[in-house]
Amino acid sequence: MGGIPGKYEEYGGGEKSMSISVVIIAFNEENNLPRCLNSVVWADEIIVVDSGSTDKTREISENAHAKVFDIVWQGFGHAKSFGVNQAKGKWILSIDADEEISPQLAEEIQSVTKNPPQCDGHFISRKTMFLGRWIYHCGWRPDLNLRLFVKGKGQFDDSIVHETVILKGKTGILKGELLHYSYPDIDVYLKKLALYTLLGAKKAYLSGKRATIFDLTLRPVLAFVKFYFVKQGFRDGWRGLLISALSSVAALIKYARLKRLQEQGKANKEIY
Repeated sequence: MGGIPGKYEEYGGGEKSMSISVVIIAFNEENNLPRCLNSVVWADEIIVVDSGSTDKTREISENAHAKVFDIVWQGFGHAKSFGVNQAKGKWILSIDADEEISPQLAEEIQSVTKNPPQCDGHFISRKTMFLGRWIYHCGWRPDLNLRLFVKGKGQFDDSIVHETVILKGKTGILKGELLHYSYPDIDVYLKKLALYTLLGAKKAYLSGKRATIFDLTLRPVLAFVKFYFVKQGFRDGWRGLLISALSSVAALIKYARLKRLQEQGKANKEIY
């Protein structure tokens, strides 16, 4: 990658006070980062929190004038909190390396953050692509996430997975969309399914939850019914069928992993 065209100095260089800090966590994201970074070139500061990448993640980030910090991985919540703590901007925009800020959303964010704040945090609707097509049902839309907030008003919890922002203040909803390119092929989906079911089981175990016969038998069936029929996954064609079926499998694997942790009597400390 040759680097992102130099708007960083225009918007955030010198002694000028910073308004927007973008925080991105990354691990071997050389394929996704160029698209992600190009979509936030207008930001005053870009922070990339790297957890031991062995590809060109650091090089790509530095070429985009991002500040790169290396950390030992302790979970998604910890990584994002670390990034927020390094930020100097008044506003924090948290995005993942496989996400992209749409032009409409970029304009909206800049407008909101330049004016006196009416809200302390803003939810953003995320649109996800699955095997080359945008998914509009299966419970994937509207997928509202609190991603823009005033630093000092919000902070991520310490969850190892499915982390959330704890905000003290008023929230609003932006109209622009966050574009999510998480599943370019089935192999990537299955890899993430394996990771998230492992982390989800560990999180559940550490919170005191225990798997039951209901979880192992009926919950996978209910997951398929929920995503394919209730959330109208059938309207997304064969992709909707596949998503619903894989969601059922994910539920079974998560609770099977939880059951195994119960038998072992302790959570596996290894995340990767």
